[in-house]
Amino acid sequence: MKKLAQFVLTTLGSGLLVVVPIYLAVLLILKAAASVADLVRPLSKLVPDWVPAERILSLLLVLMICFLIGVAVRTQRGRVARDVIEKIFFERIPGYATIRSLTHRMAGDENERVWRPAFAEIEEALVPAFIIEEFEDGRYTVFVPSVPTPFTGAVYILEGKRVHPLEISLTQALRVISKWGSGAKDLVISAEKTRSQ
Repeated sequence: MKKLAQFVLTTLGSGLLVVVPIYLAVLLILKAAASVADLVRPLSKLVPDWVPAERILSLLLVLMICFLIGVAVRTQRGRVARDVIEKIFFERIPGYATIRSLTHRMAGDENERVWRPAFAEIEEALVPAFIIEEFEDGRYTVFVPSVPTPFTGAVYILEGKRVHPLEISLTQALRVISKWGSGAKDLVISAEKTRSQ
């Protein structure tokens, strides 16, 4: 009964980690669209009444602003401004840096050092893990996820010789964990290739 309750809670938690950010993003976009409705109202009067022009134009304006901010952030000055804003405001929020690193990894940013897939030697076994940080002395902080919910688990600090980074994508590692280990042989092959190089 306890295992069932734990399974339900961890699965619910994993689902919330996916649904809540999407819900909040949509909610913020709709709220922003409602706040710029006054700006587009004159243009919406040029369109027939049966078309919800005010809502459509408001949404398009918000999306255009998001696009322009995205373009600005890709410039050198934009990156500097984003980094300053992150350090001053967002990095004070607990878990922000970890979530940011996770989303960068999921988006395919291979330069991101956090959430790097690995095998960790625990007892007499290799277990799928994610490198969270690397110490100056070569030790690692690793997160070992629970199966099949990859965002719950345990944190270990291990010597470098007990952690074997994998040359695979984060999504591939998450897929193996969420499928109860199906496909783990590909992870083992990747680890053996990395060790032989």
